[in-house]
Amino acid sequence: MLNFDPARFVSIQQGAVGLGPALDKTVSGLLDAGARNLYFLGAGGAGVLMQPAAELLDRSGAFPVRLVRPAELVAMGSVDLGAESIVVLPSLSGTTSESVEVLEFTHERGAKVIALTGHADSPVAEQADFNFTNFAEDDTSSESFYLQSLLLVLSIMCARGEFPRYEEVVGELTLLPELLLEVKRAFEPRAASLAEAFRDEQYHILTGSGSVWPEAWYYGTCILEEMQWIRTRPIHAADFFHGTLELVENDVSVIILKGEDSARPLVDRVEAFAPIVSDKVTVIDSASFELPGLSADVRSLVSPVVLATVLERLSAHLEVLREHPLTTRRYYRRVDY
Repeated sequence: MLNFDPARFVSIQQGAVGLGPALDKTVSGLLDAGARNLYFLGAGGAGVLMQPAAELLDRSGAFPVRLVRPAELVAMGSVDLGAESIVVLPSLSGTTSESVEVLEFTHERGAKVIALTGHADSPVAEQADFNFTNFAEDDTSSESFYLQSLLLVLSIMCARGEFPRYEEVVGELTLLPELLLEVKRAFEPRAASLAEAFRDEQYHILTGSGSVWPEAWYYGTCILEEMQWIRTRPIHAADFFHGTLELVENDVSVIILKGEDSARPLVDRVEAFAPIVSDKVTVIDSASFELPGLSADVRSLVSPVVLATVLERLSAHLEVLREHPLTTRRYYRRVDY
């Protein structure tokens, strides 16, 4: 595979899954100590990657959870943030200024901070109450953060008696790193083909729903815009027919991401409409990939992980064909998530 180290990839994702027991112990201790709510406070793309887990807890559990932009929390505050709050702070570099600032802000209010970092020798890792470091870089961080946040939320639900299949599901997740490697290999020819089709495109509409909507937003904003300087319009499938459909013409690229949860029919509507008016419709469906050993409900939980892993392959080919390395920026040299 182009610009890819299989052993490195599998090791990083195994590291993410391997944090499960320690995360579970930490979460259980905080709940026993009286924690009453949870804040996900990731800056930029790292915050977006927390959304599937936050929404899973919001919809399937009764523990109050909020997904808030750190800079906005510092600017506006929150009446529910205090000594009985758990703060989850993902930061790959551990140096992002907004993350450092919100860590100090939440500490001043007595909250306990769980940091998810890629580097242990960083301000966020060193100042958090509990730090979990799993080394990763831009090309492997999406899957890692998705998995860590999922494990954390499942632990909360299990501790509260809201997720009896915890041990079974965690067992299945240990299979995922090797399965994702095979998914990448299976997608490689299509990744090359899509990159060839997209190399000169300067505008894409991206859509998804449920747990994979954040991946549509993330890939459009953090990869195509930030790393390739390509204009995008991420739009939730539920909102597609409330305005964005008027922008679809014959030569407009529409990228449709499909997951396997109960929100899938929302994307089906877009998939049925878009080819009527555009010749440039691309559908990438997590259900099309083989994941032996994973049950249907686990597949629905990891749909954004699967899509992130195949889109990385598309990015690897795009940067070569467009002669634009993913590390090239106009206004700063590297991304600090």
